[in-house]
Amino acid sequence: MRLERSNYGNILVVEAGGSIDSVSAEQLGSFLQYEIEAGKRYLVLDLQGVDNLGQDGLWEMVTALKRARRSRGDLRLAQPSDRAREAIEMSGLDQIFRIFESQSDAVASY
Repeated sequence: MRLERSNYGNILVVEAGGSIDSVSAEQLGSFLQYEIEAGKRYLVLDLQGVDNLGQDGLWEMVTALKRARRSRGDLRLAQPSDRAREAIEMSGLDQIFRIFESQSDAVASY
């Protein structure tokens, strides 16, 4: 899994790529937790490059969403790959996360 970050004003965009599975999910969770604790409240997680999204990855995303909301922020998802979208929809998390078709739409939603 790879993670790349960029800032657009007070919005942090994290581009994820590769597989977010039981091995790499903790890396994603730690990364997002660090950013939220460092004061980033408005996050966009871009899932375009994700080719596998497992249960552990979904769990870390929900945990980060809760942390962000406790900080009066949010975590929004952008352009999930077909595999990532399928995992999100099968788990019912599409009812919890705000999902956008492009990174720019997700950033503009704040």
